[in-house]
Amino acid sequence: MTTYVISVPGTFTTGIEADTRSRLARALRPADPHGTHMGSAEDLDALSVNDDNTFTLRLTVEADTGRHAEEEARRLADSALQQAGLDERTAPLGPAVITGIDSEVR
Repeated sequence: MTTYVISVPGTFTTGIEADTRSRLARALRPADPHGTHMGSAEDLDALSVNDDNTFTLRLTVEADTGRHAEEEARRLADSALQQAGLDERTAPLGPAVITGIDSEVR
């Protein structure tokens, strides 16, 4: 298995309240990229939100292939959004992309 850092972009179509943002950050915690050498060195946050309501989820995923890593990241992202009370209308996601491969997990 290989550890991948996957970025999943999206847009909050109605903005995002502070409490929803906190719930989303908590839901993403198990896949936080800070647990990898690359995520820690580059200070990658699991959730980054821009002023225009676009966002990026950065997730750590263990998988055999890049395709499987992207699929798992998408599943994790969908699940975290649902836990935060969001869905595909209020936070549509773009394609998952591998942004790093890290074999030095702490």
